[in-house]
Amino acid sequence: MRFVTFKKNNMVRAGLEILNRGIIDINKANKNLPNDLNKIIKNYAEVEDQIQNINNAQNIHYSINEVNLLSPIPVPVRDIICVGKNYAEHAKEVQKSSFSTLQEKKHVPDEPIIFNKATTSVIGPNDKIELINDRTNTTDYEGELGVIIGKRSKNIKYSNATDIIFGYTIINDVTARKLQNNHKQWFIGKSPDTYCPIGPCIITKDEIKDIKNIKIQTTINGEIRQTGIVKDMIFNISTIIETLTKSMTLLEGDIIATGTPSGVGIGFDPPKFLKSGDKIKISIDPIGILENDVI
Repeated sequence: MRFVTFKKNNMVRAGLEILNRGIIDINKANKNLPNDLNKIIKNYAEVEDQIQNINNAQNIHYSINEVNLLSPIPVPVRDIICVGKNYAEHAKEVQKSSFSTLQEKKHVPDEPIIFNKATTSVIGPNDKIELINDRTNTTDYEGELGVIIGKRSKNIKYSNATDIIFGYTIINDVTARKLQNNHKQWFIGKSPDTYCPIGPCIITKDEIKDIKNIKIQTTINGEIRQTGIVKDMIFNISTIIETLTKSMTLLEGDIIATGTPSGVGIGFDPPKFLKSGDKIKISIDPIGILENDVI
């Protein structure tokens, strides 16, 4: 299934997308179902059958053009959990640049690098990325696969890690590079307002047969900048989940950004930072396309 959050008549609604057909308003189709994706994810075991029953074209309420798509989870349960330098070629390009914040001899990390982005950085498809929030004028893009956690979990083994996944989405880990560099801890450089586009939907994990072969592609103004395959991650999704849950509890609705392939702006000489008027498109089939303009 494809879950979305949308706005219609100034009201925020949880929905199901029937691809190329339209949007089902979940609560309108069944008044007993929550009108909030965080609540749906948290109680999915109890409501899954009811949602499956309304997931058909006969229940479509709106065409995609009649609604304003928001981030699937407009207000995450807590900060987005992110993985840094998780593709070898990206790790190399960062290490070679003047914006490397880790002074290691090896460009590939021995353990996953974990940081976070503030919930207030989240925006949805077609929302504007506002460069005014980066006083250093060094804003960069990072197309990534996002993982949505479906079960509260601790001490999850590698072999069972996918059991706690609800689904997948697309994330643009927009980054103010100098702020990231200046403050050592990456939180400020990763968290300016509007610097975390997410969407256009959350696709449940059963819709993707082999996540390892999913391709991520980012274009800027039509120019292909990033192309990566999930299987090329240094630390795969199961390793990330196992690593996190050794120390912390993951919550229903947690969002994990799994890292970006090579081709980011600082990988060029000179760097290609985002500027007003740029159009960013990140595609992951079968999830969809996340598009945002820069202002």
